[in-house]
Amino acid sequence: MVTAPQHASSIRPDSIPVIGSRIKGSNVVDPAGPLFDVYDPATGVITKRVSLASSDTVEQAVEVATSAWRSGWRDSSQKQRFSLVQRLHELVMERRDDLVNLIVFEHGKSLADARGEFDRAVDGLDSTLAFPVALQGAFSGQVARGIDIHSMPYSLGVVTTITPFNFPLMIPLWGAAAALVCGNTVIHKPSPRVPSAANLLAELIEEAGAPAGIYNVIQGDAIAVNALLDHPGVAAVAFVGSTPVAKHVYQRGTQAGKRVQALGSAKNHAVVMPDCDIAFTADSLIAGAYGSSGQRCMAVTLAVAVGPVADVLRAALVERIPALKTGRGFDEGVDLGPVVSKESQERIVDLVTQGESQGAEVIIDGRVLAAESEGFFVGPTLIDYVRPGQACYDNEIFGPVLGIVRVETLGEAIALIDSNPYGNGAAIFTSNGETARIFEREVAVGMIGVNVPVPVPVNSFTTGGWKGSAFGAHGLLGPEMYRFFTRTKMVTTRWPESGAPSMSMAFNPET
Repeated sequence: MVTAPQHASSIRPDSIPVIGSRIKGSNVVDPAGPLFDVYDPATGVITKRVSLASSDTVEQAVEVATSAWRSGWRDSSQKQRFSLVQRLHELVMERRDDLVNLIVFEHGKSLADARGEFDRAVDGLDSTLAFPVALQGAFSGQVARGIDIHSMPYSLGVVTTITPFNFPLMIPLWGAAAALVCGNTVIHKPSPRVPSAANLLAELIEEAGAPAGIYNVIQGDAIAVNALLDHPGVAAVAFVGSTPVAKHVYQRGTQAGKRVQALGSAKNHAVVMPDCDIAFTADSLIAGAYGSSGQRCMAVTLAVAVGPVADVLRAALVERIPALKTGRGFDEGVDLGPVVSKESQERIVDLVTQGESQGAEVIIDGRVLAAESEGFFVGPTLIDYVRPGQACYDNEIFGPVLGIVRVETLGEAIALIDSNPYGNGAAIFTSNGETARIFEREVAVGMIGVNVPVPVPVNSFTTGGWKGSAFGAHGLLGPEMYRFFTRTKMVTTRWPESGAPSMSMAFNPET
């Protein structure tokens, strides 16, 4: 069992474990690949190393997954797939503490945040229990005399899921469950910063009764990603990460003839109207901006204050933010853990510093904690007078930083959001239904919240952004996942009576 791990500083360099890929139920340490250091973000100490896969290891994984698909999984019964998901749910629940601890130890999230990720991951798993209905296909009888037509969804083959560091369990589990119930075999490529939850998930899928080779994990970097994108044996790629990489994955994957969905970066605005409930709004913005230390694509990063509400909102935020507790994720009562890496910490600090030099006012400064801590901490940061053209506005900070943007009208706020290159999510806080309706109809983003700071829909709906936040025609979760992981066969059927015209005759819809 995985328990709360020993403090990283107590791990000797010669005892650091090496995490390999998992192919056909076996751990594979690639002798040709380099090692990637995994840190405890709370201490800055190396705790593990990841064996990064070479192109030869990728080739091995594709061969295994292809064989597993052709030898039976593509023809598996709905009952078999349904039973696999049911058993996987049971096993994931039994290993809840193990999975949560791995998230905290490698990502740095607080225990409360990691438990929230676990719960949402299970919600996504459970949504696939409806797959027999989603995969029913359609039928139309007597489209012409004696002719019927039916459609049926069919699996793609080998699919790849490439997932980010900020949700080590949730996004991999969503992708695994949806791809498998659609009859595909899977090669999962997690972030090397958080390798362990991915391998444990693979073990649980195997324990749930998955045939050998239908779910594999490649621990790798850009070399492995490009090998998967180029490999003719990979039919589809589902990616979540930053926009520059999402664009690369989409372009390279589609050029290789693959189906690709690639979700990228965000810059989520929350419009605050003068008629809002200011206490409720301030609490909501704090939860939306600082949860998971701001390391989520739907984090609220900008509060767009309309008219006279700006000073009132600022005062309410300044009153509340000092109560937030930053610390090691395993410590009780912690609201914000560290960010995932030293590079992330330095990037966040640099963007805040640039914004300050460009005219923004740093009201609550989390850079102080970054300078004083051994781990990768950044304290909750609040910046006012943020505007386009500043580094802290133009870039996805991906840290515990909330900016206040001041505008005069709702129209100006909507124009600001629509001119942003990203279109993942946006929210509005108001007590006026007409205002909310105007906002939700006019704003150009994929997910909208009305008095909801992080408007991620429930798993029966599709999650996904617009503009530079998403590449490809499909979103994440819900019906879109089934459409992405299947292709449709159309079957036209005729059973002529003896002596009837031959089927070699051209189809005539008039007959």
